[in-house]
Amino acid sequence: MTPDEIRREVISDLGRFAHDPLGFVLWAFPWGVEGTSLANEDGPDVWQREQLQAIGDDLRANPHKPIQDATASGHGIGKSSQVSWLILWALMTHEDTRGVVTANTEGQLRTKTWPELSKWYSLLQFDCLRDMFVLEATSIHSTESGHERTWRIDAIPWSERNTEAFAGLHNAGKRVILLFDEASSIIDPIWDTASGGLTDAGTEILWLAYGNPTRNSGRFRDVIVGRFRNQWRHRMIDGRNVKRTNKDQLQTWIDTYGEDSDFVRVRVKGQFPSRSSSQFIGTDLVQAARKREVPMLASDPLVFGVDCARFGDDHSTLAIRRGRDKRGIAWRQWEDQDAMTLAGDIALEAQRWGPAAIFVDAGNIGAAVIDRLRQLGVENVYEIWFGGKGRDAEWATGIRVKTKNKRAEMWTTMRSWLATGAIPDEDNLEADLTGPEYGYGADQVSIQLESKKDMKARGMPSPDDGDALALTFAEPIMPVENSFYYNPATELGSPKQYDRYDELNRPSYVH
Repeated sequence: MTPDEIRREVISDLGRFAHDPLGFVLWAFPWGVEGTSLANEDGPDVWQREQLQAIGDDLRANPHKPIQDATASGHGIGKSSQVSWLILWALMTHEDTRGVVTANTEGQLRTKTWPELSKWYSLLQFDCLRDMFVLEATSIHSTESGHERTWRIDAIPWSERNTEAFAGLHNAGKRVILLFDEASSIIDPIWDTASGGLTDAGTEILWLAYGNPTRNSGRFRDVIVGRFRNQWRHRMIDGRNVKRTNKDQLQTWIDTYGEDSDFVRVRVKGQFPSRSSSQFIGTDLVQAARKREVPMLASDPLVFGVDCARFGDDHSTLAIRRGRDKRGIAWRQWEDQDAMTLAGDIALEAQRWGPAAIFVDAGNIGAAVIDRLRQLGVENVYEIWFGGKGRDAEWATGIRVKTKNKRAEMWTTMRSWLATGAIPDEDNLEADLTGPEYGYGADQVSIQLESKKDMKARGMPSPDDGDALALTFAEPIMPVENSFYYNPATELGSPKQYDRYDELNRPSYVH
């Protein structure tokens, strides 16, 4: 065949693979061909085939429904190869495809992602493909005149100062592909900005994320095991089940660090760590509290915690806790609520439940809420200043630590309580409780919790629900006089009238 005939046949085949990325990968490279680096290879690994097949199935079923797909894994499973194949397939099988590949650093793109793409670009078994698409230092694009800027995929490192670079990825009526490499380190504002590209009608949209699950907070975790998991197809790949990993090295890590260590969870099993090195409350602690059932005494005092916010992304939250239970009575949340209306609603809840204490964050609009509650005659209202002096608090059973301020004190007490307490089985609350990081004050001894401002700077939402629950630990509260069994399912929390724990020795104070 002449070069022109080969070119026409290749172009015809490319059209056939428009919605078949697995078929493209098997066709485009010389699998099993002697004299090539793929001579002993029979194609993609099982997990790679399954993902490529799933993408093709989605496109054939409804090409204009956005595809969101995330993969967390241990080391060495072939993520960079998969990213390279998808770049080449997406660009070469649809005219005027536009795309962006990003990673946690420019170095990651320059030294890992792009060299891997270069490797597979050079392995394309049809020279005419390399004539039709040119690979450059930070882009791959069409060589067809007039399409150099409209038919391309660019490598752009993300930056908190350059989120707008991901805002304009629109390509109405064509194809858009967005690839996040080392996605665990990409901050939430980049994800939020990128999501704006999902709005083009009549467009093929693919958003694919890959990474080692190194952080136990953030959007990458949320799309796989957190609050956004229902919006994404997701998987966690254990390196021991992949054919190209070094099994001896993986076993050495397991023997050295232990099967259940975070090192093995992240680097071998492709699972998120139980906690990051600076994470204040570990995910394992919170997830256990989400599932735990606890006995309750009517002697356990009922406590309100109110975290106040006026407008913006934050919201006001009322948390209601009775002893070890934060699940029996539903809490309330308010968006964009003024202080007077918020106080009125809390007063109604207080009238309904009769709390032993109402601890209100005095910052923001909290001072006005406190004044209004007192004006309405609501009893047991206490103002709490997060920046006030912190006291020693229980870190774990038998261990007390110094705290920098009142907020750190409350969160530390709550952290200890979570080991035996029960909380609602809700993703958003888990995200709030596991989101804050911590350090130490100038004395290098006092626990200092990360501020809301600092959390937002690294792309995390304000932990309003977490702060509301922490407020219920602002001060110890005396137990109530009776000791009959409490059944949270009865109307208005009324207790069931028989003594079940009469012989228990109750503590002087109950958190």
